[in-house]
Amino acid sequence: MSRILCIDYGLKRVGLAVTDELKIIASPFKTVNTSEIISFINNYINETKVELIVVGLPFNLRGEETDATKKTLSFISVLRKKYPQIKLDTYDERYTSKIAKETILMMGKSKKFRQDKSNIDKVSASIILQSYLKRKGL
Repeated sequence: MSRILCIDYGLKRVGLAVTDELKIIASPFKTVNTSEIISFINNYINETKVELIVVGLPFNLRGEETDATKKTLSFISVLRKKYPQIKLDTYDERYTSKIAKETILMMGKSKKFRQDKSNIDKVSASIILQSYLKRKGL
C-alpha cells in the first residue's frame, strides 16, 4: 500500500505530513530544513511507497500570487523533474498556519511547544493534507 506525502514549503523549513496506508488520516510527520528537503524526500521515497505528493500553494488573502507562491512553484518544478513517476498536486494553503496555531493551543500543548515553529509547520502540512483528502473524496 502507498501513502500521500504533503509538503508545506517554506524558505527556512518544510513541514511534512503523511497519510496512513489507507489514505484516510493525515498526520503531522516531520519538519526539515529547506536546504535538506530533496535529500529527505529521496530517503523517504526509497523506504516508503508514495503514490502522490501534495504541495501547499501559498496565496494572499485575495487569492493572488506572492513571492512565496513563485518560490513554491519553482520547488514544485524541481519535484516534477526529479520524481516524474509520482503524481503531484497542489492545494491552497491560506489560513493553515493560523488554524495550526489554534489547533495546537486547543490541544493544550505547552508554551514552549507552541513557540517552536517547526511544530506549526508540520501541523499546517497535516491540515493541508486532511483538507485535500476531504475535498478530493479520498
